[in-house]
Amino acid sequence: MVSKQNTPATGSEPLRVFIDGEKNHCIAVTERGLHYGDGLFETILLHNGHLCQWQRHCNRLIDGAKRLEIPMPNLAQLVAEITAITNGIENGVLKLLLIRGSGGRGYRPPSAPAPHRLLLLYPLPPAPAWQLGVRVRYCHTPASINSALAGIKHLNRLDAVLARSEWHDPAISEGLMCDAFGNLVGGTMTNLFVWNQEQLRTPPVNRSGIAGTRRALTFELAAEFGIDCTEFPLTPSDLDQAAGLFLTNAINGLWPVRELAGRHYALNALPWALLNAIVRASHAPD
Repeated sequence: MVSKQNTPATGSEPLRVFIDGEKNHCIAVTERGLHYGDGLFETILLHNGHLCQWQRHCNRLIDGAKRLEIPMPNLAQLVAEITAITNGIENGVLKLLLIRGSGGRGYRPPSAPAPHRLLLLYPLPPAPAWQLGVRVRYCHTPASINSALAGIKHLNRLDAVLARSEWHDPAISEGLMCDAFGNLVGGTMTNLFVWNQEQLRTPPVNRSGIAGTRRALTFELAAEFGIDCTEFPLTPSDLDQAAGLFLTNAINGLWPVRELAGRHYALNALPWALLNAIVRASHAPD
């Protein structure tokens, strides 16, 4: 078994840990999630005692489980376990993992998998005042291309791990990643939107990247504001010509970009009525 006692403290230890609905820190060393990253995860904002955009997270988990052929847990049971682990906590970050379960040596999945549900509740990390914007850089590590896995939050995230290890300056909030052909995919933990004074463009996620919950929310709200928002292949040269940029993420909500790789962007060029609406909706249950 793998135990919490063997794991050094990192300064951001979870407040609570549930495995299959029980308070537990141990998991079998034969778990395929450890050997192969054979599983899925969702990172969900807990705000004022409710899970933000829960239905979007749930829908993406269901889609990922279907694509990886991992049996989904009973949703009523899952919601009851989430209610138990978040009880009494107003604000935090809930990480939900669905992993296939144990199996023998080798890649072939077991014919009758017994998946596990892991819930980890973390303190809400401090965040910069989002209206002031953030500084961003480019990463050298290319984002993986795999249409079978694109969009879902599977556990194989080593490209993002390598990209995030490229900088240690706390003044840099995020790094943008391209694929091996030079096409922008997004940030290590964010989706990218490019504003040209009339339209919003964001990289497609059919070959690489994650279909973020706040990404989907941005599409919906842009339509309500009468702003054209579409998927479009983008390269760094497109960002050089953009009027403005912003990033979306489940925990941070939205980050306007004030500086990217030494280039400064005028924050007042962004569609602030839309941005404020995205932030408000990001903190809503659905």
